Amino acid sequence: MPDRILDSISLPEGLKDLDAAQLEKLAKEIRTEMINVTSTNGGHLGPNLGVVELTIGLHMAIESPKDKIIWDVGHQAYVHKLLTGRKDQFSTLRQYGGISGFPKQSESPHDAFDTGHASNSISVAMGAAIARDLKGSDETIIAVIGDGSMTGGMAFEALNQTGHLKTNIIIVLNDNEMSIDGNVGALSCYLNRIRLAPAYNKFRHDIEEAVRRIPAIGEKVVSAGETWKTSLKQLVVPGMLFEELGIKYIGPIDGHDVDAVKKGVAMAKEIDGPILIHVLTKKGLGYQPAEQFPERFHGTSPFNIKTGLPLAKKSRPSYGQVFGESLARLAIDDQKIVAVSAAMAQGTGLDRFAAAHPDRFFDVGIAEQHGVTFAAGMAQQGLKPVVAIYSTFLQRAYDQLVEDICLPGLPVVFALDRGGLVGDDGPTHHGAFDLSYLSHMPNMVVMAPKDDAELRQLVGTAFECGQPAAIRYPRGAGPEVDSKNDFTPLPLGKSEVLVKGEQVAILAIGRMVETGRAVVDLLKKEGLNCTLVNARFVKPIDSEMIFQMADSHDLLVTLEDNSIVGGFGSQVAQVVASLNQCRLVNFGLPDYFVSHGSIEQLFKEVGLDSASLSEKILAILKTYEKSEARSTLS
Repeated sequence: MPDRILDSISLPEGLKDLDAAQLEKLAKEIRTEMINVTSTNGGHLGPNLGVVELTIGLHMAIESPKDKIIWDVGHQAYVHKLLTGRKDQFSTLRQYGGISGFPKQSESPHDAFDTGHASNSISVAMGAAIARDLKGSDETIIAVIGDGSMTGGMAFEALNQTGHLKTNIIIVLNDNEMSIDGNVGALSCYLNRIRLAPAYNKFRHDIEEAVRRIPAIGEKVVSAGETWKTSLKQLVVPGMLFEELGIKYIGPIDGHDVDAVKKGVAMAKEIDGPILIHVLTKKGLGYQPAEQFPERFHGTSPFNIKTGLPLAKKSRPSYGQVFGESLARLAIDDQKIVAVSAAMAQGTGLDRFAAAHPDRFFDVGIAEQHGVTFAAGMAQQGLKPVVAIYSTFLQRAYDQLVEDICLPGLPVVFALDRGGLVGDDGPTHHGAFDLSYLSHMPNMVVMAPKDDAELRQLVGTAFECGQPAAIRYPRGAGPEVDSKNDFTPLPLGKSEVLVKGEQVAILAIGRMVETGRAVVDLLKKEGLNCTLVNARFVKPIDSEMIFQMADSHDLLVTLEDNSIVGGFGSQVAQVVASLNQCRLVNFGLPDYFVSHGSIEQLFKEVGLDSASLSEKILAILKTYEKSEARSTLS
């Protein structure tokens, strides 16, 4: 056997030949491997350190890929990847052209479903289980869901149907008392009570055996009914929520005990109907910095293994931090401002608001739909709610945006972090569609700042406009500017000309303004003096400016880091459609899901880097010149 047991495990069946000591050594090797790789590549280290033994135990109890594991969110699937044939590729985790940080069916048949957002695993597993039943096959279907994801409404919808249909499915509730920003709500309190009563199952067994030994009537009492058991359950474990829904409950069990996990799954496979196995784990286990600061290592940038500190030096504040500081400052003078987070306070900068105004900060958990309508209710009663959320996660509340916010025209402000491409987390986390899905909603104002200073002004604009308003900005820091605390509202729907030129007018939105500057500089070297416009607003669009640019330039070019379908360019095209004297070319994200990699690599892939854009614009102009020459000759 190789020095490392991990090197001898190419597929899950290799686990079944290992004894307890070897399994313990394997778990340590897996933790070391994940720490080494994420220290270089970044990634979701904390969640994966907490599921090492759990993942080993699951794979020892089933036959993957015939049996299927559906990982909720999927950011805890690194151990699964190491055990299912991707050990040699693990060093490429989250790198351009390498393996994804989330389950991906195109990588391996052991990845049963592509995931990346929370609370969907039970729904997917139920669908797979029903398909199994209709086909007459016998595979085991397991959904692994965290206690944070269980706060999402979709999980409860799935639990409701699961208890109703009674088909065979195993739900593993990975209870580590921690989502990205800590769990909130009644379910978390309920699980806390269960944690305090881990002796329940043994207690029930002991009582049952005592009753069974009563002469003459003991066996009859045990087999007669469930009334006394139900009463006991209600006494020892308050609520017994899952069994009341028709889902049998096993646990809590130690998720860091491979044998306990394996036996729990084996027991569940022998019982008809849906089973929930409640597993207790510790996020970050095995690496002291991750245990001490689990929120920091939920998703980490490259770090020093010895200290746990990030390798990158402290940079300028991110857009999210600037937004959070701005909102906290504005709320000092305006007591009506309230803030809503969906378990992402730190990631969106709202932790600053929460510290300064705790009575006006509300974390709804992983429940974006509820969070949006909750804000609608507050706005209806005269408050000024701000919902800060990642762009890709707001997609989950599309209906609520339309029906509960835009239809009544309620003045709720949406701060959308991670707009555009986000990098290594890949397609499930790119904010590639917000300009498209927001701009077709009546009453919605859609804005994107070019820098920190403009973000502050757009925050002021959002509060001033008195209608639904969304400000989207990218991950990380903007271009360096002399940023002051100026919240003066900008004229609604008005852009600004940054560079005056001729022949070509470049209309850019948000982050692409800075790229537009670079394109202007490159084209100037080719003898072209271009105009650069900072659009600021996707909706309302600055039609007057577009008419002026179309009237004075031969070519209009739009730049956006949003889907080319239905975004900023599409809004400009609608304005230009009636004009014959100007040509228009839209550049944006292509109509496919962009993979993972660094921002620079991805922008080059989709042709939105300054060099590619400059080359394309020059090629377009040459094509037009040839076309006009042929027209003149004819």
